[in-house]
Order: sequence, then structure tokens, then C-alpha cells
Amino acid sequence: MPTMAPSTAEVPPDVLAAAQARASARAERDWVTADRLRGEIEAQGWKVVDSGTAFRLEPAHPADVAVAGAIRYGRSEAVPTRLGDAPIGIATAIVVAREDSAGARRAVAALLAHAEPGVDVVLVIDGLDDDAAPQVDEAAVREGRVEIIRTSVPLGQGAALNVGLRRSRAPVIVVVDASIEPTGDVVSPLVAALDAPGVAVAGPFGLRSDDLRHFEESTADPAAAIEGYVMAFRRADAIERGPFDEGFRFYRNLDVWWSLVLRDEGEGRPSREARVVGDLPLLRHEHLAWSATRAAERAKLSKRNFYRVLDRFRERSDLAVG
Repeated sequence: MPTMAPSTAEVPPDVLAAAQARASARAERDWVTADRLRGEIEAQGWKVVDSGTAFRLEPAHPADVAVAGAIRYGRSEAVPTRLGDAPIGIATAIVVAREDSAGARRAVAALLAHAEPGVDVVLVIDGLDDDAAPQVDEAAVREGRVEIIRTSVPLGQGAALNVGLRRSRAPVIVVVDASIEPTGDVVSPLVAALDAPGVAVAGPFGLRSDDLRHFEESTADPAAAIEGYVMAFRRADAIERGPFDEGFRFYRNLDVWWSLVLRDEGEGRPSREARVVGDLPLLRHEHLAWSATRAAERAKLSKRNFYRVLDRFRERSDLAVG
């Protein structure tokens, strides 16, 4: 008789019943029913771990955690979304704090110092504990210029950006990496670049490619993609074409994938533009997500991420810009 191994989680009765029915189906070698029940279990946020004739149920994602009256989210979909609300303001800047907490604090402070009124900031603290989390201007938080969203565990780059995306409220979204320090208004020129309907994504650092296999940096148009250090796009496009692929836990090549997603108008149709907006007032600091990761691990993660790009755009040479 199939048995349930001990579990530390409180399992909903309907999930437990489905898991027991699945175990019975497996014992009878009814794989069609077993697979269907597994799908129902996973759709409710649980996963089955089999061990011989026994099984264990575990949450399919980390739990949300309440700390001092605030929720730290275990997955991006748990974050309340504003994407159904009408846009307000000029732009929302998303900054992720993970490897470089000090850099994230610096980026937020610089954005607040130089951005025009109507620019707000969403700071996503991705799994950092209280001692490691960046401190930001409390007055800016009270005034609504900065919103801080925390996760209970590190979710990775794609999921962290989805968290920020869900809280974005302005018509333009600007992703600013923790390694970037604006020394002036970097947002207004990017917003202006997106006034052109044919521009899908804009930023100061472009990437060119003849074949979508090999990319080189470019600081002038035309470009195939915009690097994620500073990357602006329309909120409406993100709603229509998003979310970010959360398989990109490491940051590398997510910017290429997202730029191509935004540019793509469909095979056989002219693509939109990735516009390089040069001479923005900013400083680039050490990128700790790169330098703090061992070389072999960087190479493995980067390669894995690039396969995600190829999986979607392998045959789309029309999106190459050399």
C-alpha cells in the first residue's frame, strides 16, 4: 500500500487525496492517470517526491514569510500586481539587490537625486537577510518615491525583475543594474527614445550580432539588443509580451532574450528597433554578479542561459543586426 513519508508542510486535504490517488494509480501501473494527477497537484503549487512505494509532498516554491508585519515573497506570482492599473507618472526604475547590496543602495540614491518628478523606484531585495539588505532613504519610501519588495529566498534575475515589473506603475520601465551609478538624469533621454513607435527597447550599451550566436558591444546604432545594465522599455509591451523567463536565474543573456522578445513583430514582418542612447551621465562600477562568481560556474550558467535564447530565436536571423 503506498504511504506518505513525513512532511513538514501542512498539505491541503484535496492535494493529499490527489497524491494518494496518484500513488494507487502508479501501483496499478496506470501511468496516464498518475500523470494527470501529478499535473493537478503541481497546478495547486505542490510537487510529489517519490521514494519506492512511498511519496512525500513539498511546496513547489518557497513559502511567503511574514516578518515584522511585512511579507517576503517566495515567488514572483505571489506579489500583488499593479499591471491592471492605468499607468501614472513618467517611469518606474527597477533595481535588484542581491550580490551587490551596496551598489543597489548607491543606484537608488543616485536615481532619486537626479530623476525628474514622476519617476519612482522599485527596489527588489532578492533573498538578502536584514544585515545584508541595503538601507534607503526612509523619507523617499514614505513619500512613495521608493517601494521595497523583499523575497524570502533568492529567486534569481528573471523572477526578481518580474517582481519589480508587477509593482511598476509608470508607462516606461527602466531596469538599472546595481553596478550603475547615474550622475545625472538618465531616465528622460530613454523615455524620449521610446516616443518613437518603432523603438522597442533603449539603453546606453548595445549589442550587435550577424547571426544571433556571437555578440559584440556597440555604443552606436544599429543594435540587435540592449545590455541589461540600463534598459528601458514600455510597460504596455511588458504586459503584452512578458513576463521575463524565470529560467534565467543568472543574469547573463537575459537582456538579449528580452530585447529580441520586445523587437520581434513576427516572422516575415519588419522588427522593431533596439536604440542605443549614448552619452548618458553615469558611472559603471564592478559587476559583482560576474566577478564574485567562479569562472567555471560563470561559463556554465552563461551557456545554459544562451541555450534559452537559441531555443526561441534559433531560426530568426531576421532579428540579427550586424
